[in-house]
Amino acid sequence: MTEVFMNTILYTIIVAIVIAFLLGILLGLFKKIFHVDTDPKVQLVRDALSGANCGGCGLAGCDAFASAVVKGDAPSNGCVAGGASCAEKIADIMGQSGIQVKPKIAFLACAGTKDCAQDKAEYIGIRTCKAAQLTLGGTKKCAFGCIGLGDCVSACPFGAMSMGADGLPSVDKSKCLACGKCASACPKHLFRLIDADTKGPLAACSNRSDNKPQIRKDCSRGCFKCGMCARKCPEQCIDVSSGIPVIDYARCTCCGTCLSSCPDKVLVML
Repeated sequence: MTEVFMNTILYTIIVAIVIAFLLGILLGLFKKIFHVDTDPKVQLVRDALSGANCGGCGLAGCDAFASAVVKGDAPSNGCVAGGASCAEKIADIMGQSGIQVKPKIAFLACAGTKDCAQDKAEYIGIRTCKAAQLTLGGTKKCAFGCIGLGDCVSACPFGAMSMGADGLPSVDKSKCLACGKCASACPKHLFRLIDADTKGPLAACSNRSDNKPQIRKDCSRGCFKCGMCARKCPEQCIDVSSGIPVIDYARCTCCGTCLSSCPDKVLVML
């Protein structure tokens, strides 16, 4: 009985070895049959990237971006996490010249802190902005107001965001690489990616409603379309036709007249 048992084990081991050997041969054959030659530039571009896999380029990660660059489906300066030095390296690999990257940062276009923006009610659901948006349309009476539950903070891969005591997320400009993750995570679409060297006023509000009385009732920092900033601007470089002040920075002198003339302090100076 013991001899039969030992023989069974031995045969099992031999069969397993033979099957493993045959599978190895088959895998080797399949690798040769289905082998796809890859451009060596793909690995060179991949090695030049930051490796953050942040998705700021709009693709699934660094591997996908490297392949897209070599195929011509993505720009050499598309790696926001790598910045200018990364773009220069990739441009050299691709035989390009004159590639430049203008640094950007994320800006929250909302000033509706817990002290000036009215809440709908106490929210006791799942503590994410996405959940609050799906169930209540947000936590604020202002339909355009920041929900303040920190989805943007959780999404930031560089630790550039944190929730402030005022109930709004704040951006650490020294860490922000404008990957766009916060903008994608925000269900209210309140983040704008702006040039890091922008100098001048910018509207910290996204409320494009034309219901002026309701705007003021919901948030004391909401733009209620009075147009005073545009009328007072000595350079006439402010357009409010979209419902939110838009500044022509080529003409703006940063005089600050628009800030002082805005009754609700919607504009902030960068």
